[in-house]
Amino acid sequence: MTTEGFSVSHATNATFERGLRSFYEYRDLGIRNATAGRVAAHVIRAAAGREFSSQPHRHGTTFQLVYVLKGWIEFEYEGQGIVRLEAGSCVHQPPEIRHREIGHSEDVEMLEVVLPGDFRTEDVAAVDAVSESLSNPSDRGRHG
Repeated sequence: MTTEGFSVSHATNATFERGLRSFYEYRDLGIRNATAGRVAAHVIRAAAGREFSSQPHRHGTTFQLVYVLKGWIEFEYEGQGIVRLEAGSCVHQPPEIRHREIGHSEDVEMLEVVLPGDFRTEDVAAVDAVSESLSNPSDRGRHG
C-alpha cells in the first residue's frame, strides 16, 4: 500500500491568492503537488472590488471541469453561445474551446479541476473562430 500523493485540504484557515485572473482569488487544494503537476484543483471566488475582463481566450488543457459552489457566472462558449451556471451547475470545457466571461455574482465560488496542472492560456480576438478570421485579413483564405 502506498500513501504517496495523499492530500487533504480543509476550508478552516484556508488562504486565497491572486492568480491567473486579477478579478478572482484562488485557493490551491494541494492537488498539483500531490500529483506532481498532472492535475490542478482550486476553489475560485470573486475578488471584492475588482472589475472583470471579458477577453476571449482558450486554455491548453486535456481536461477542464468547473462546478459552481455558490452564486452564478455566465460564459460565452465557441459553438454554444451564452451559458449561465448557477450553484450546482457543472461544465466540462473541452480542450482549446474559445470562451469569455460575460459576468458573475459578487459571491461566486467555483471548484475547478484541470489537466495538466500547468496549462497555458492564450488570448484570442473572438470567441467565434470564424469572426476572428474575418477580422484578420491574413487568415481569410484559411477558412474558405
